[in-house]
Amino acid sequence: MTQQQSDSPLGLVQALIACTFWGVMPIYFKLLQVIPPLEVVAHRAIWLVPLLLLILWFRKNISGLKAALADPKILGYLFLSAFFIAANWSIYVWAVQEDHVLAASLGYFISPLLIVFLGSLVLKEKLTRNQWIAVAVAAAGVSVLAVEAWQTLWISLLLAGSWGLYGLIRKVTPVGPMVGLTVETGLLFPLFLAWLIWLSMSPEGIGFGQSWPIDLLLIGGAAVTAIPLLLFAAAVRTVSLTTMGLLQYVAPIMQFLIGVFVYNEPLTTSHMICFGLIWISLAIFSADAWRNAPGRKPAATV
Repeated sequence: MTQQQSDSPLGLVQALIACTFWGVMPIYFKLLQVIPPLEVVAHRAIWLVPLLLLILWFRKNISGLKAALADPKILGYLFLSAFFIAANWSIYVWAVQEDHVLAASLGYFISPLLIVFLGSLVLKEKLTRNQWIAVAVAAAGVSVLAVEAWQTLWISLLLAGSWGLYGLIRKVTPVGPMVGLTVETGLLFPLFLAWLIWLSMSPEGIGFGQSWPIDLLLIGGAAVTAIPLLLFAAAVRTVSLTTMGLLQYVAPIMQFLIGVFVYNEPLTTSHMICFGLIWISLAIFSADAWRNAPGRKPAATV
């Protein structure tokens, strides 16, 4: 059984680099542990706006941005997605800084299955028998973890839920990833800027301006966000969606390994059972997606 169109080697490299960026993200945000999570997220959004505008100008897609801003329906959807992406970023940065990288990685293992489930529930998309089995196995894994490690399970569920709802909204919003993120961060920009100004006048102050390495890391959060997105968007054009779906697990696997082997987070028996069931679930889900992918030839009969 072979694909009719092979994946581009350049596209695969672009996708792998993007996923590697996302995979090592905990290390980046650990370096910002002295800065409160919400301030980190505020700078990430604020510095991302001019960078994305520059990218859109360079790619001659300012017209796409204007079209999105002129459509009230698209703006309404992106207002909701902006809320969920801000929540997701905030929870993730907090989890990393508080030594919950394992919980964060679990959230991103669960989210693809949750997006499929939400698609079935909200958009009435039909799931195959194997997809239902995958969802059930994942639910069993989460249930096992709920018995022993419920103190951190909420982190995984909130990350999966916020990312799943974000994915669902963006799925029904007719706008490209770069334009969409520009509008989302543009909507967040005045709120975060006002909050940082207020914070700078408070007794606590802000972390920005206290140390040039920290300032560079806060500003660099924009590039760390934009670069993998650009690479991933480029890869989608030359790599099959099935392959991209499989590659999306590279990031949470890397985060899992970083949590265990770099930051020495405890890996309990319930964690091992839960992750084992999640990985079995993802294997079932991925195999089903690969088997039913458009452009695959049916197996030859002898």
